[in-house]
Amino acid sequence: MTSLSGQFARRFSYWLVVTLALVLAPTGIFAAPHASIVIDARSGEVLHEENADARLHPASLTKMMTLYITFQELERGSISLDSMVTVTKHAASQPPSRLGLKPGQKIAVRYLIRAAAIKSANDAAAALGDFIGGNQDDFARRMTRTAKALGMTNTTFKNANGLTAPGHLSSARDMNNLGRHLFYDFPQYYNIFSRRSSDAGIATVNNTNRRFLDAYKGADGIKTGYTVAAGFNLTASAERDGKRLIATIFGATSTPNRNAEMTKLLNKAFEKARKNAPFNPPDAPGATDALVAQADTALPEVEGGAGKTLRVTTGMATSPRPQARPAAPAPETLTAAAEAVDEMQDGILGALAEATGTDLLAEQASEVADATVPAAALAVEGVELASAETGEALPSEDALTEAVANLPADALPAVDTAAVTPEELPFQIASAAAAVAPPKRRTPIYDDAATGPAPAEQQEVVSFSTSGDRHWAITVGRYNSSYEAEKALLKMQLVESATLNASLPKVMQKSGGFEATFVGLTQDQADLACRRLQARSVTCFTIGE
Repeated sequence: MTSLSGQFARRFSYWLVVTLALVLAPTGIFAAPHASIVIDARSGEVLHEENADARLHPASLTKMMTLYITFQELERGSISLDSMVTVTKHAASQPPSRLGLKPGQKIAVRYLIRAAAIKSANDAAAALGDFIGGNQDDFARRMTRTAKALGMTNTTFKNANGLTAPGHLSSARDMNNLGRHLFYDFPQYYNIFSRRSSDAGIATVNNTNRRFLDAYKGADGIKTGYTVAAGFNLTASAERDGKRLIATIFGATSTPNRNAEMTKLLNKAFEKARKNAPFNPPDAPGATDALVAQADTALPEVEGGAGKTLRVTTGMATSPRPQARPAAPAPETLTAAAEAVDEMQDGILGALAEATGTDLLAEQASEVADATVPAAALAVEGVELASAETGEALPSEDALTEAVANLPADALPAVDTAAVTPEELPFQIASAAAAVAPPKRRTPIYDDAATGPAPAEQQEVVSFSTSGDRHWAITVGRYNSSYEAEKALLKMQLVESATLNASLPKVMQKSGGFEATFVGLTQDQADLACRRLQARSVTCFTIGE
């Protein structure tokens, strides 16, 4: 009897604390400080700001940085969308909102990205952080270094998901800056923030921002956040009549209040924004910045691979076309090289012996596919659970638990195109672009939505050809002279080397000037290249040959 009485008392106390947290938080007793900012994404011009530099709790807006670093690793080729992540005890123990991960479970990176971006799942974000950084503390330090490289001067991260922690702080201006970088630095992944729902492997996840996305014309992202200490936060992006705005709110009192305030701010800013604002996109971190940010963060093994050590180098991922074969080296040089090759081969064979077999991978994939998730794990972030029949917001047990858990406790290298003479340009275009080309981007998320895990890529040495399906080209402008067109081609190939390194720059004399084109592309490559160039306000058209 005593045990039953004690159990009743504990449950009563629990629900009393939860009720007080939910009732008092919006009224001002626990009200979070308020801040907001709106900028023109094209130029960076500030159209509105209030308390924008105050260091406040970012809540789940933190996950934008976790995803930014994940996209960096995908672009570098260190991981792929199909890389299998083993869920740590730390990640599985995170409070709601959750995907429902279990310790030791294996799940693909693509599903963790969807869960973190769309549902704002704390366990998914923590799993990505542990996978990339090795542990929470090391990943948080990398997050902070990356923030500094992006110009986020008032931000310090302590975890990958944004749960309240001492010293885990940011500002409305910094989070707005991060949202702008996500849009411009990773356009091939940005569309995930506008999805209303998606398959996250073990569950279908719904977007925590779907009400605002559905209600506000032109809205296409980006991220919500809520803790008791932070209030209701939102970084949003919308485009109307060729104008692109990004806005951030900290400390709203509820989801409806947050959405109403964001609507008001954006409406006023769209009226104020110039129609022909100058295009000045943010500079992505250069190769040096990216390497410094991840210098002391060693990636864990990617399942199915044998490498165990990440060696950081300041050299670029590709190199210029080799020169003519030199004279035969001295015999002692050949002997030393042969010994080095033998050592390398021994190391590779030893590592391969430790690699995981395909049968085990198939068995683990089957386990993940059969895994079930409790209904409570599907609750959306914050303190609301949408009713399927009425659409009204109702409190969820997961959201109540989170409210209690979160109660506050105490670039590319510069190229001097002016120094290049017209006679040198055709050769310099190819060699300079190859010298600075970053690793090829992995297939965008939206292209892989319905496909299963892909086999490991094999490196191939191929020769360029415009035969087969490479009958597409793009044109990036018409110029008064061949020299100007060649200089423009050089600039474009440096800026978009990831998408144009398989093409051939070509100047075509037409009536009215010299047309700068890239030929030898597939239709998909041409479409992607034009989309990326148009995002930088460069006129671009595809041409089917």
